[in-house]
Amino acid sequence: MKWRRPLRKDPEIAPDEIFLDAGASGFDRQQFEGRLEQPLSRGVFFSLSGVLILLFIILIVRAGNLQILQGEAFARMSAQNRLESHILFAPRGVITDANGIVLAENAQLPDGSIRRVYPYPELGSVIGYVSYPKKDAKGVYYETEEKGVIGLEAAHDGLLSGENGQVLTETDALGAVRSEGILIPAKSGETLVLAIDADLERRFAAAIRGVVESKGFIAGSGVILDVRSGAVRAIVSYPSYDPNIMSDGSPAATIRSYGSDPGHPFLNHAVQGLFTPGSTVKPFIAAGALTDRLITPSTVINDAGSISLPDPYHAGKRFIYNGWKALGPVDVKKAIAWSSDIFFYTVGGGFGSQKGLGIERLKYWYEQFGLGIPTGVDLPGEAEGLIPDPAWKQTALDEPWYLGDTYFTSIGQYSMQVTPIQLARATAAIANGGRLYTPSLVEGHAPAFTTVPVSPEALAIVREGMRMTVTEALAGALNVPYVKVAAKTGTAETGTRNQYDNSWVEGFFPYENPQYAFVVVLERGPAGSGSQAVNAMRLFLDSLYNANSPYVGGTATSTR
Repeated sequence: MKWRRPLRKDPEIAPDEIFLDAGASGFDRQQFEGRLEQPLSRGVFFSLSGVLILLFIILIVRAGNLQILQGEAFARMSAQNRLESHILFAPRGVITDANGIVLAENAQLPDGSIRRVYPYPELGSVIGYVSYPKKDAKGVYYETEEKGVIGLEAAHDGLLSGENGQVLTETDALGAVRSEGILIPAKSGETLVLAIDADLERRFAAAIRGVVESKGFIAGSGVILDVRSGAVRAIVSYPSYDPNIMSDGSPAATIRSYGSDPGHPFLNHAVQGLFTPGSTVKPFIAAGALTDRLITPSTVINDAGSISLPDPYHAGKRFIYNGWKALGPVDVKKAIAWSSDIFFYTVGGGFGSQKGLGIERLKYWYEQFGLGIPTGVDLPGEAEGLIPDPAWKQTALDEPWYLGDTYFTSIGQYSMQVTPIQLARATAAIANGGRLYTPSLVEGHAPAFTTVPVSPEALAIVREGMRMTVTEALAGALNVPYVKVAAKTGTAETGTRNQYDNSWVEGFFPYENPQYAFVVVLERGPAGSGSQAVNAMRLFLDSLYNANSPYVGGTATSTR
């Protein structure tokens, strides 16, 4: 066997190869062609292997941490990595006045929440306010509706609230939102258009507030009705609460002050306030007595300042019923204009040869004009009122009815209780010929009315007497040159010692073609302040005149 010597590889490159490579062309230098390569050294190889082994160890440790040490926590997070349905709150409907001026709307706060905004806080007791959806400490909503609490917000909650929707949210295991989409769109609430004229409301509120604050009253209210439809063009209750504060629930100190205010801001005085009407009832009794033919337009009664009747229970003693002033002989128109108590004592209860209506007929006529009966206005919590009679007195006081009770009831005293909106409605019926409309704060409502069974001739006489009140008698402050007003004043003493006055005025304008009826009552002013309601109405009319308002014959662009 031949021993073969191993071939020895010559490390040198042959000259022909050198010439061959040197003559070659077309190398792609970007791909490293034409360059010599050398194998990795053993040290580099072991270094790379070490790095790979270290990364593998880290991966195993990390996987163990995730699966063994934190596996349960991440399992819970993984369970939350799913699609969830959330409430998409419906925007509440906007409330506007008859001319499109916004009275309640929605605003988005910096944190993304929606809040109700009321630009006219003086309308708080009429518009009302809302309560917002509520959530617990974990952010979970346990009340999902924005609800009207009181006022028009409550009365028309179904129209305004709309319908909530749903939004579908996908979150990852760390709680981050991955995607979001609307599942059920929210349905916005509808717009509620009111019959109120915001400018009229603002001026009326300013006039009432000004007299209340300057003359020492604790509160005041007023109503202006369209006599042709019963539409409420302005309704004031002062003081009132700020609905923005009530919806937010803060500041708490302000809300507490509302509760301690003697003017009762939470009471809608125009609809829920009950007051003794005083002499404001005299036009209604005159209309009833004329219709019943108990008196005629020419009937004259001597107002000597008082009437005296024998006491049937004590011989030689007499009951004395005083009027506010001796007016001498008065007919029905003068009796209205000068508010003769003696004339209406006689017409109501009878005296001498003049027969009276009696309490049953008095109550009949009061109720025919809607006094002591809810008007049906579209506001919650309307008060009813009271027309006293023998049955009521027996039940409430366990006492018999006396003739003196009839006398006082015939001049709006004793236990009579009415609301301002009842008197405004009754006054509108005198102005429009006997149609007793259901008041409404919603624009475009279908007018509804009942007919007072009173003669047109009687109403015409009453309207003349109310015009005389302005031109010749107690409401002379309303005898303005720019619009003809008819009115009737009234004063009711209140307090344990009759130390306060409630001041009333009611009426309508323009006299020739009545369009608007009004009532103002100022509550618990100092004794002798019974004429101040007339002054508040004068301030209001002057404000309209200065603005060239079409309500008083001006030529400014009509807001109606």
